[in-house]
Amino acid sequence: MGRYFGTDGIRGVANSELTPELAYKLARASAYRLEEDDNKLILIGKDTRISGDMLEAALVAGYTSMGFNVKLLGVIPTPAVAHLVLEYKAEAGIVISASHNSFEFNGIKYFGSDGYKLPDKVENDIEDLIDNYKKIEERPVGKDLGKVIHSNDGFEKYKEYLKKCVASDFAGYKIVLDCGNGATYKIASEIYKELGAEVIAINTEPNGININDKCGSTHPEDLQKLVVENNCDIGFAYDGDGDRLITVDEKGNLLDGDHFLAILSMYLKEKGKLENNGVVGTVMTNIGLGEFCNSKDINLIKASVGDRYVLETMLQEGYSIGGEQSGHIIFKEHATTGDGVLSSLLLMKVVKEVSVKVSQLNSLMTTYPQVLVNAKVKNEFKRAYETDKDIQQEIKRVEEIFEGQGRVLIRPSGTEPLVRVMIEGKELEVLEREANKLASLIESKFL
Repeated sequence: MGRYFGTDGIRGVANSELTPELAYKLARASAYRLEEDDNKLILIGKDTRISGDMLEAALVAGYTSMGFNVKLLGVIPTPAVAHLVLEYKAEAGIVISASHNSFEFNGIKYFGSDGYKLPDKVENDIEDLIDNYKKIEERPVGKDLGKVIHSNDGFEKYKEYLKKCVASDFAGYKIVLDCGNGATYKIASEIYKELGAEVIAINTEPNGININDKCGSTHPEDLQKLVVENNCDIGFAYDGDGDRLITVDEKGNLLDGDHFLAILSMYLKEKGKLENNGVVGTVMTNIGLGEFCNSKDINLIKASVGDRYVLETMLQEGYSIGGEQSGHIIFKEHATTGDGVLSSLLLMKVVKEVSVKVSQLNSLMTTYPQVLVNAKVKNEFKRAYETDKDIQQEIKRVEEIFEGQGRVLIRPSGTEPLVRVMIEGKELEVLEREANKLASLIESKFL
């Protein structure tokens, strides 16, 4: 059986790896798997990639051919689809997006009727059906075919919900927003303006191919300059589908997901709202966050990389907040997935309430140097390093260098043909040298 779903849906180069034929089969297979329930409504949202229309059309054909109605939400952030599944009582919500990847990639990810990403078992069942496609014989005709509904109100419903979550105004604050020419290009600036902030918005003119192009959460350099040059209070950068956030303080310094968790966990603890006195990070979480949590008597729990695994741990263990260094932050009270715009609004609420400079909040946690190098590999060899004796011996050698003052973490990418080599410690020069050596060794064996 082929493996289609990664850690965040199905992803690949559009019309090459992720084809309209696959999208059509996926729609019919998932409809077959989900039709045990009475509600035959599917929501589809997308980011601004040129291939979004093509994949949307294929999905629509697949679902309507199985008798499902499809509500098209247009360009809208991923977390909006998760929320609107509940609002519209839909059977599932689909987002056509490859998140932070460049425009030639695209992806298809699902949210179930409960607003959460599909469980592994359901994904496995859908994969089985794709590989055994002839089992799907259902072909309704006449009045039993599905219809397409073009939704104009989903955008406004989600916007009003976010404003309700924060219940604050930001008059007197000057903010820069980098929307990455992606799904937040309109909604983010509208919300902040309606809440009274003075807004400078950049990368808000998507053309289908400029999404994430030297902008957004993976390239915040221009944002850093603009915040300082315009004497702004804060800057926010979102990724292509709007589910992650990177922040810039008034001095132009980055505030990543780890620092965000430090700030919000402390704030929630002081408010008596930090459930089980803990926060969920990942194995990639900087050791500085662990030191901060220890100093504040906050429990730090580490999940596998991927916001679905962070959420899974939060639900199993009963925690209210969790997230990743990359900027996926989940607030269980308000959302079922990472939400970049919501995260930025809640951080602004903290900034206003505590009435201090963002740089002061940013300095709560000390970040240890962390070097991440991507080793290119053939997709089928992404886990081969786990049993390779030479690589395991090299990992052991590097760990011995640090003598307990650092760590080595190697993991396969869930969305790309890469193995990520992360080394953390105190001496940057040593980290860079050893990470590059280890990545080169992996590439030499498996590329």
